Amino acid sequence: MRKLPRLLFGGLSIACALGLQLFASYQAIAVELVGRAVLSANTFAPGPTSGQLISSSNGITVPFINKQPVQGFSAVLPGPKPGTFLVMSDNGFGSKGNSPDFLLRFYAVEPDFVTGQVFPVNLKTGERLDSFTSESFFQLNDKAGKINFPIVADRAVYPGSITATNPNGIPVAPAIKSGRLLTGGDLDLESFRRVSDGTYWFGDEFGPFLVHVDANGQVIESPISLPNFLGLGDKPLVQSPDNPNLTGTANLGGSRGFEGMALNTSGTKLYAMLEGALVPDEQRDRLLINQFDLATKQYTGKTFSYRLESPSYFIGDLTAINDNEFLVIERDGKQGDPNNSAFTDPAQFKRIYKIDISKVDSAGFVQKELLVNLLNIPDPNGIGGNGTTNGRFTFPFVTIEDILPIDNQTLLVINDNNFPFSVGRTPGQPDNTELILIKLDKPLALANSNATSVPESSTVAGLGLATLGMLIALKRQPKA
Repeated sequence: MRKLPRLLFGGLSIACALGLQLFASYQAIAVELVGRAVLSANTFAPGPTSGQLISSSNGITVPFINKQPVQGFSAVLPGPKPGTFLVMSDNGFGSKGNSPDFLLRFYAVEPDFVTGQVFPVNLKTGERLDSFTSESFFQLNDKAGKINFPIVADRAVYPGSITATNPNGIPVAPAIKSGRLLTGGDLDLESFRRVSDGTYWFGDEFGPFLVHVDANGQVIESPISLPNFLGLGDKPLVQSPDNPNLTGTANLGGSRGFEGMALNTSGTKLYAMLEGALVPDEQRDRLLINQFDLATKQYTGKTFSYRLESPSYFIGDLTAINDNEFLVIERDGKQGDPNNSAFTDPAQFKRIYKIDISKVDSAGFVQKELLVNLLNIPDPNGIGGNGTTNGRFTFPFVTIEDILPIDNQTLLVINDNNFPFSVGRTPGQPDNTELILIKLDKPLALANSNATSVPESSTVAGLGLATLGMLIALKRQPKA
């Protein structure tokens, strides 16, 4: 009898002994919430003082002396062992101007869906740690000087820190300068992928750029710009207002760069997806997906068009199912549970779609199929705590930016809590980071090469819905 993974059940031997016999003939009947674990917003890791250019918000006092916020998370990958994950923080506090003291990192975590907690783990071994330490995170740097524009580490004081009340500015932390550590004043990383040689590729919004680092976090080539392949307007490159090499007027809106970036399951191509339409594009609901060849380290020139349900919506992530099919998170710009009357303008649209780039309509848009309405997830077992009302769980966060297939019928989804600003769950309280498992009503054609850190063979027949082990384990979760 195969042992059930700690991802769901920890040491729950009853489910281990009885589960697989009961699950063999199980048939999924609906989309359903099957797991939830919560990481407190007030979670920090060692590092230079941060938050010096933002104001206190939602009861959180700044700056954060000699520490770095662990959140918010904008991308997720399988971790060092089954049940663990790598979660990437974005540029920090929301803009280039307010984040030069926020270090660019990703962390290793283990959500425990029995207790509802999230634990730091060792980045290499996956073993649980008592707290987030240097063993739990991966730090980006430019020690080799490959970035072709000035970075925060090159400066004496943080950009934007010279004011009338502080004419000398705030000195850049010695650790940032000596290690040439990258910060949210340099890049806005929103997506990342690990490739077969052990290196990582990151999708950035400021350029937008593709950024390549080695297995130790060191940038190994200059950030790669995006050509304007469709020839929209007269600029040869796609550039946002935050592009450090911007010439003339930007042809992409601010914070509209590579929000999603998928690696095909063959491991040969990246698919980098813009969050916003190009400024000259008359089709305001069109987002471009750009194919990048890893062998040549060049864009192929092939683009795919994704149609938003509304020009005012955005995407949160792009993840491969196989070489042709991908998952996309699409969302509005609102936050707050529609079931909570304290939110006067709550979230209205948070969804997961499946797209197929091998199937394109007459207008040139990829085929799109709705999989999950994140504002209306059945929760018959009551495991959603304060997110569930009348048997329906909502995920009402303004930014939901992480999705990963666990097996062919289960998705891990994580919100970006924009610490300390977003308040999608409880008014006046900074959002925690919530990691949820969603069971789909039909299986995805998940390629074998797209294995996550939870192999399908070790899941509970794809994490079945009202299974004995699920009822025993998940009912033990805290309600808040």
